[in-house]
Amino acid sequence: MIRKPTHPGVVFREDVMKPLNMNITQTAKMLGVSRKTLSEFINGKAALSPEMALRIAAATKTSAESWMNMQQKLTLYNARKHEPKNVTVFPVEIAY
Repeated sequence: MIRKPTHPGVVFREDVMKPLNMNITQTAKMLGVSRKTLSEFINGKAALSPEMALRIAAATKTSAESWMNMQQKLTLYNARKHEPKNVTVFPVEIAY
């Protein structure tokens, strides 16, 4: 089984906030979000939004896409735990 991807909020907390010795209040102010919003994100309670990805990318000089890719991998991992069983394969091949 594949390892569960790390929540992007945990990555942000461990790889950005901790090395810079920044607390939630300081970081939230710098990102222009509420303390509650940031707390839910870095504690894995809320998914990364595209807006937050843009804010983090701007503050860290990284790409929003890299942050969104982390969230997408986690979202797909969680969805696979509840894959639908009632899907029927289409009778013909479709050219993509």
